Amino acid sequence: MRSFRLILLSFLFFPGVIWSQEAITNSILNDKESFYYINTKAYPTGVKELPIGVFDSGIGGLTVLDAIVNFDAYNNKTRTPGADGQIDFKTEEFIYLADQANMPYGNYSAENKNSLLLEHILKDVQFILGDKYYPSPDAKTYKTDKSPIKALVIACNTATAYGKENIEAFMKQANLDIKVIGVIDAGVRGALENLARDEDATIAVMATAGTVTSKGYVTTLYDQIEQLGYTGNIEVFQQGGVGIAEAVDEDSDYFNKDLTSPRENYKGPDLQGSLKIDKALLDIYNFDYEDFKMLCDAQGADDCNILQINDPENYVRYHLVSLMEQIRKARVQQPLKSIILGCTHYPYLTAEINKVLGELYNYKEEGGNYRYRNLMAAEIQLIDPAVNTALELFQFLKEEELFNNSGQINNSEFYISIPNRDNTGIQINDNGDFPYDYKYGRNEGEIQEYIKVVPFSRSSISEDILSRLEMQLPFTYKLIETFNAKNSKTALLKKEEKI
Repeated sequence: MRSFRLILLSFLFFPGVIWSQEAITNSILNDKESFYYINTKAYPTGVKELPIGVFDSGIGGLTVLDAIVNFDAYNNKTRTPGADGQIDFKTEEFIYLADQANMPYGNYSAENKNSLLLEHILKDVQFILGDKYYPSPDAKTYKTDKSPIKALVIACNTATAYGKENIEAFMKQANLDIKVIGVIDAGVRGALENLARDEDATIAVMATAGTVTSKGYVTTLYDQIEQLGYTGNIEVFQQGGVGIAEAVDEDSDYFNKDLTSPRENYKGPDLQGSLKIDKALLDIYNFDYEDFKMLCDAQGADDCNILQINDPENYVRYHLVSLMEQIRKARVQQPLKSIILGCTHYPYLTAEINKVLGELYNYKEEGGNYRYRNLMAAEIQLIDPAVNTALELFQFLKEEELFNNSGQINNSEFYISIPNRDNTGIQINDNGDFPYDYKYGRNEGEIQEYIKVVPFSRSSISEDILSRLEMQLPFTYKLIETFNAKNSKTALLKKEEKI
């Protein structure tokens, strides 16, 4: 007899979702005077030569794009299964958008701003579909030479959970026959592929708070378990990884490498809040305190009245210990076998996640007993939904005969959103970002240009992030460099450096 148990490892409640998208939809489809208007009646569809649109709330979605552009599972001549040493999308072109100014999307549900989130998501879609972008942060006028697309990939778990059905409904309302692919279905398939049909197992989902609240992965897991005939006892746990994606994207409310003491605007786990750092677990967290990676108001951790996380790996430590503590208290009977990385930013930290999982597997209590070993597989599979997303995109292009036979992947384009300083109504902090209270305090329906979308450049992406991209996603980084070389000789490249 199969049984399920769902443990929500989150401080959040599910607030109910009431979407209000009439204003932005009307601006896109009907208001010819609006910046967001697109003449969808004249929109080209079914054109093989068009690029593929990909968007995320930040640079995390580049892990999905990287899986796509490096995908090699088929013969390029016959389109039959079997790697041939050549990437399968080498003649496809991509347009990528990172809505960095409005990220993280995972926090909107916690602030009861689901409708504002959906508005941002539909504006992302509008950009991908449309032709407008600003050539630089200081540009007063936009250009209109961006290409339309033939397919859309939502490289964001939160946007998939909250927006995929609404995007599909929007496409239908606009009479656009454009395929929409999300990452959640792909992640679930990846997790279940590692299990026998009758195997008992525990599966965990680490995702943003918004994705956890949406229950998107849980619902999809249950549906797929039922449809595919899995008969084992499968238990599902969720962990809302507040601060992990934000640290990767260097959101100053969660991570600021220049700080040496606690700050007032911190939004991550602490000693007093709903996401509580448990002093009794400090030895298990094993936080790194060097170089102010933890911010304390005292000399020693045990004496802190204020303790703030200020490092991506330390966020990983907090959330993995929280996950294992909840599994331990639930007294599960089968070990944790896989963790779905339900946020596109998390694959940047797979080395750190594996490192901490190894520490927890080997952690001994004072009596010499292993605290978590009976709850964990010796090697826990980290499931990155990106590879399955690439597979779904390939299969769609094959079935619809939409492969571009004459394109070049080096023609791909990369854009990022920044606060629109020409809009006098917006608020910007000392770091040039939207302050937290303003970002999540805006109201949906007030259609305006909060942001500008501009090409990737060193003025909009930090050196640390670029260095991480260069090291972890080398081919995608090369594509970004190629795009920026066409727009500006010094946009991303260092002095004296050539492609």
